[in-house]
Amino acid sequence: MFSVLSYGRLVARAVLGGLSQTDPRAGGGGGGGGDYGLVTAGCGFGKDFRKGLLKKGACYGDDACFVARHRSADVLGVADGVGGWRDYGVDPSQFSGTLMRTCERLVKEGRFVPSNPIGILTASYCELLQNKVPLLGSSTACIVVLDRTSHRLHTANLGDSGFLVVRGGEVVHRSDEQQHYFNTPFQLSIAPPEAEGVVLSDSPDAADSTSFDVQLGDIILTATDGLFDNMPDYMILQELKKLKNSNYESIQQTARSIAEQAHELAYDPNYMSPFAQFACDNGLNVREDAWLPRRRNLLPFTATAALCGPEP
Repeated sequence: MFSVLSYGRLVARAVLGGLSQTDPRAGGGGGGGGDYGLVTAGCGFGKDFRKGLLKKGACYGDDACFVARHRSADVLGVADGVGGWRDYGVDPSQFSGTLMRTCERLVKEGRFVPSNPIGILTASYCELLQNKVPLLGSSTACIVVLDRTSHRLHTANLGDSGFLVVRGGEVVHRSDEQQHYFNTPFQLSIAPPEAEGVVLSDSPDAADSTSFDVQLGDIILTATDGLFDNMPDYMILQELKKLKNSNYESIQQTARSIAEQAHELAYDPNYMSPFAQFACDNGLNVREDAWLPRRRNLLPFTATAALCGPEP
């Protein structure tokens, strides 16, 4: 599984994993016998630009991610905390980080149904709402569940995070971005009582949900908006094509390569990113509106992905 590629406000990071066949003698559906599983690896850039491994449950900038395994499924998640809360003295990473850690715990405890990733998101959000210690903030979220036995991928995406499924060098599945209007994605929120009804907040049920079969050799990439806002599909595919093996070292190198390229592009003042193009399409002038290049360059992202291959 090419598991987490992250790049945040002055941050770029990546994690990778590979989908593997855990028992070739066992029965199973969709494209071959045996249960499937994910092998993960990662790399990242902290705010001080030092490289490091991306650990499960990690929080980078305003983004957070997790990788969790249960006997029935492997689950990946990414969340992007809404940075605007910082203006009110609230650390945006607290909401996204707590949301992902709660999802991870629920999966490890077996309190989920593989075919219902929205249920994971709903249960986690409800726990945050019932938290005795007030937790304010907002976040987008993307949850991807691999059902080991059925070989089906179940996804839930709320906001402008998302996923790609790459097969044979081409994108065969992708999520739909959810925006209320330009630069305002769907998001889960917890606001102080005096701001309820004013702060934008969506229900987990509003998440876009899909299910489909995966095959050995597929690469499943999930990411927060910073990746897709800085790298168009063809650039991502160019890097993924370099991944020839499903071993840890190869997967980690690919993750690092994508993270480094996204980082370089984000700080190139002459690069017309997908986000900048989208801004132009919405009538904004990226040359005159100074916040646009800054927002494009410093946008956080976290990405998770999975490579299907035989387990070593």
